[in-house]
Amino acid sequence: MSTAAQLAGRIVVVTGGASGIGAACAEVAAARGARVAILDHNLEQARAVAARIGGMAFHVDVTQEQSVVDAVAAVERDMGPIAGGITSAGIVQTPKPPSELEMDVFDRIYQVNFRGTYLSLRELAKHMLPRRAGSLVALSSITARRSTPLHAYGPGKAAVTNLVGGLSAEWGRAGLRVNAIEPGYTRTPALQAQIDLGHRDVGLMNDNSTLGRMVEPSEVGTVAAFLLSDDASAVTGVSMPVDAGFCHVGSWSPYGGVRRH
Repeated sequence: MSTAAQLAGRIVVVTGGASGIGAACAEVAAARGARVAILDHNLEQARAVAARIGGMAFHVDVTQEQSVVDAVAAVERDMGPIAGGITSAGIVQTPKPPSELEMDVFDRIYQVNFRGTYLSLRELAKHMLPRRAGSLVALSSITARRSTPLHAYGPGKAAVTNLVGGLSAEWGRAGLRVNAIEPGYTRTPALQAQIDLGHRDVGLMNDNSTLGRMVEPSEVGTVAAFLLSDDASAVTGVSMPVDAGFCHVGSWSPYGGVRRH
């Protein structure tokens, strides 16, 4: 099967698909033949992405159970049976010390990033399990594996990674695969804007990878499309780093860092 036909005719839901990594995942899935449903709290932006890739847009607030229930049901009603899902809805965190991290911010990060992911996976699975086939991909983060000053975001993403392992075992005998992707520093429009404003050091981010660069959003989308496809038919319960080698740089620091060749 050609890459362009990897997801031919399949209905794929992308939460948080109106921007950033979610939009890139939607674009790659569409390029591989999927009919994509963009679920996002920003309906206007979701419609713009959907129009660009020939999909449909639906409003969702992943922190509200009924909103998630209704949005997934609307996809099934308006587009047909869901074959795959990518949960990308999430928010980021300022790297504050614990004494300065407000609990309402802490709680909001968990509501969106972990609880929202759980609700989205649960509702997608409710519709997919009776058909005994399909694949779900949750966006975690490389911070799930490493110590960072993101004391709500990092542990929340570690919870997503752990959740994926449990759900893969829960639903595997019904033919539903569940995997995660753990992106590293990814050059989303939001991050690029911070770089352009001088708020983030691109050189420092590049140096914190074995490849000497950041990840492009489409590279995350390409891995998501693979995990949704039959090419990954025996892959489940995996949390796959897509980090340009971020995980493997830190231990080289005492030796002078990664060598330049």
